[in-house]
Formats: sequence, C-alpha cells, structure tokens
Amino acid sequence: MANFGFGRWLRWCVVVGFSCLLLTGCAVNSSAGKTLRVATEPAFPPFEFQKQGGELQGFSIDLMNAIAVAANFKVDFQSLPFDGIIPALGAKTVDAAISSITITQERAKTISFSRPYFKAGLAIAIRADNQNITGFDSLKNKKIAVQVGTTGAAKAKSIPGVQIRSFDSAPLALQELTNGNVDAVINDAPVTLYAINTGNLQGIKIVQQLLTEEFYGIATAKNSPNLALINDGLDKVLKNGTYSQIYQKWFKAEPPSLPAKSPFENQSSTGAPKIFTSINVILQAFPTLLQGALVTLQLTILSVVFGLIGGSLIGIVRLSRIAPVRWIARAYVDFFRGTPLLVQIFMIYFGFPAISQELGFTFTFDRLTAGVIALSLNNAAYTAEVVRAGIQSIETGQAEAAQSLGLSSVQTMIYIIFPQAFRRMIPPLGNDFISLLKDTSLVSVIGLEELLRKGQLIVADNYRAFEIYAGVAVVYLCLTLLFSQAFSILEVWMNPVKRRRKYDT
Repeated sequence: MANFGFGRWLRWCVVVGFSCLLLTGCAVNSSAGKTLRVATEPAFPPFEFQKQGGELQGFSIDLMNAIAVAANFKVDFQSLPFDGIIPALGAKTVDAAISSITITQERAKTISFSRPYFKAGLAIAIRADNQNITGFDSLKNKKIAVQVGTTGAAKAKSIPGVQIRSFDSAPLALQELTNGNVDAVINDAPVTLYAINTGNLQGIKIVQQLLTEEFYGIATAKNSPNLALINDGLDKVLKNGTYSQIYQKWFKAEPPSLPAKSPFENQSSTGAPKIFTSINVILQAFPTLLQGALVTLQLTILSVVFGLIGGSLIGIVRLSRIAPVRWIARAYVDFFRGTPLLVQIFMIYFGFPAISQELGFTFTFDRLTAGVIALSLNNAAYTAEVVRAGIQSIETGQAEAAQSLGLSSVQTMIYIIFPQAFRRMIPPLGNDFISLLKDTSLVSVIGLEELLRKGQLIVADNYRAFEIYAGVAVVYLCLTLLFSQAFSILEVWMNPVKRRRKYDT
C-alpha cells in the first residue's frame, strides 16, 4: 500500500510539473502563432514590389519577415494604396504597415511608429537632356510629378509657382517624367536611383539627392500592443547582424547608424473624432470637392457628346450589309467592352507616348484630352449597342413604307427610323450617362484632379478618410440624382403620349 501511495504521489508531481512547464512556455511565447496583418503598397522598388509571379519582395519585405522570425510571430501582407494605409491603421483593418512610410510629426499624431529602420531622403529627378534644372531653387514655376500622400508631395508644395501632378505610385510619376509631361519628379532617393540603375527607366538622371534627411518607420495604430512586439523584433535583427545582411543584399553598402527611437514618439493622439468635428471637416472640404466636381462634369459631358456621336455611327455600321465593315465595328465594340476602362486609360496616356519614343518621335497627351479620349472611346462601344438595339426595335414595315414613298436609305434613317429609336434609347442612354459620370473617377490615376482625386489629396493632408470620402460620395450622389431627374424629364418630353397626359392632368 505504501509503494502504491508513493507511486500515485510521484505521478501527480510529474503531471503538476509538466503543467507548470507548459504554462511557463505559453507565457514566455505568448506571441507564438500570432499573425499580424501588415499593409504595404508593392509599387516602390527596391523596398516593396512584386516578382513576376506576384510574390512580394524588397528590402522592407525581407526586413519585416526577419522581424517576425525574431519576435516569433507571423506576417500576412496586404496590398493597399499608399494614401489608404494610414486610414486603414486608424480603422484597425490592418495591424501594422511597412511601406517606406516617412516618420513625420503630423503622421505621428495619428499613428505610432517603431524605431527608425531606414535612413532616406528626397531626390530631384529630371530628364537626361534637361540643362535648366540644377537644384531645388531652379524648380520655380515648373511642372512637378509626385506620389500622392508622400513627403515629396509636401515638399513640392513649398516651391513658388509650381504645378503639381499627383500619381498613385512612384513608377507612374517617373513614367510621367520619361514621357516629357513634367519637368521633374521629387521622390525618395533610393527608389529613383534603383529605377535608373536597373535600367527600367531610361533617359532620366538625379540632380540633387537628399533634399531632406528622413527616416522610415513601421506604423501601427495609436496605443497598439503590436508596437512593442515589432520594436523587440527590430532591435534583435539590428543587433544580430541580420539587418546588415539585408541592407547589403539590396543596396550593396554598409548600413548607416539609426536612432534608437522614433523622433516623434510622444506625440499626442488626435483622439476619436466627434460628430461635430466630422461635420466641420466635411464642410471645410466641400469647396475643394466642388472644384473637382466641375472637372468631373467637364469630363462627363465631353465624353458623352463624343461617345454619342461615335456610338451612333458605329451602331448604324453594325447593321451594315457589308460584312467586313460590320466585322470591324463588332471588333471595336468587343475590344472596348471586353477590356477594363482603367487599362484603356493607362494605354492611351502612358502607353502611346512611350511607344512613340521607341519609334523615334515625341508624342504626349494633355491629361484632360487623354481622359476624354479614353472615356469617349469606351462609352461609344456601349452606346453603339444601345443604338443598334433601338434601331432594330422599329418595325421593318416603316422602312419599307418610307422607301415606297421615294425616300433613300439615308433619308429613311434620319427622318423616320432614328427619331423613333432615339426615344426608346433614352432610358439605357441615361444609365450609360450615370455610369460614365462615376467612371470619371478612374481618370484620377493619371493625375487629373477630378472629384475623387481632390478627395484623395485632402485625405493625404488630414488623414480623415471617412469624412472626406463620405463628402465625395454625397457630391456624386447629388450629381447622379440631378441627371437621373433630367433624363426622366427628357423621356416624358420626347414621348407625345406621356407629354399629353401630363398636360391634361
């Protein structure tokens, strides 16, 4: 009995001891298995970009993976546009962000930064044949391309008489310079040098590096528990030599010394926005948003007019008895309906000028002109199908009656068929108009400051994404309701039966 009691006591000791070890291990490795959603914009080589297979690579990506290993957590990278990263952190839809985000005092009021992980600065890039720009002071009254929401964009605003064109990514800004549409680009020096050294962009050079001394930091939401975890991992990779290896891999140089903490570590939070503050933010933004709305209306009206003319002709050609002509019209419709409008905008604004340079001559588009051409060509494809369906909805007996009276085919179409068909086309044409009004937001990718781009520029300054984009949505809604009502009135006016009923009542 004594031996049995001793054996049971021994087993209990083993169980209790193993449980204590397990609990201790869990306490020490509380972050084990934890996954952080880390935002990045993979369009900033050599820091964050994609391989041909779509896999993320770059200095920042390697560093974040090393930090995760050192701090014993996992990383789930999520691609976001640069100007949407800080709002995403504020909304806590991501846990952290590593996207070459410069640590600034204004940003530090909204989000928290890790200790700096990279020393950088701004550089001025110009075309290789440009002899007039020699430094920052010679940028006065020039056209400058920047990436929206960056310190380069903020620096450009301080230049007297400057015309700023904002793009969603640094490669697009540099492509704008290559195409000859701007005089210079203000961008982070390592990114511009990488584009030049790899030969991805030819015909540009750096005239002044490090206009400013800046540091990149890993961003988190205010008071995030993940910040200490990230700093712990960053400290370890800096001390064990991993950081130096990653730096040498991408920059072929020894890394500079970095500060031990963020220069704006103790910035007070802006706090949760109150309803009256939010309303005030929207009201302050409305004058700027209305300026963008005027550009949106200009784009829409011009594109609808040209699209209606072109679409009507193509729709009529689609009914031609000449097979090759009919096939060409069909191919046009299939191409512009079968490819994204965004791709068409890129092809027209960036693609054609680049191709022309390869062929030995210079050809550039004005942004408004390029936007109108792209929207008009796209809208014409949809209008052509509406016109074709409208014409085919008219009874063939009317055409036969008109021809029996001596009218030619052209006269029959102009005076008999098309007026009746147009009345039936008004509802679907109204839908196309409303869709086109909203599709003008895509032109923001080429830097045209229409309604959406104005909103993006405001968010880049105040980081109040919800309020500003709510204001953008309200303006779009007002415009669509206004034009929907206008098309309803036009439909009644074009229909004699409905018009007679309205007057009778």
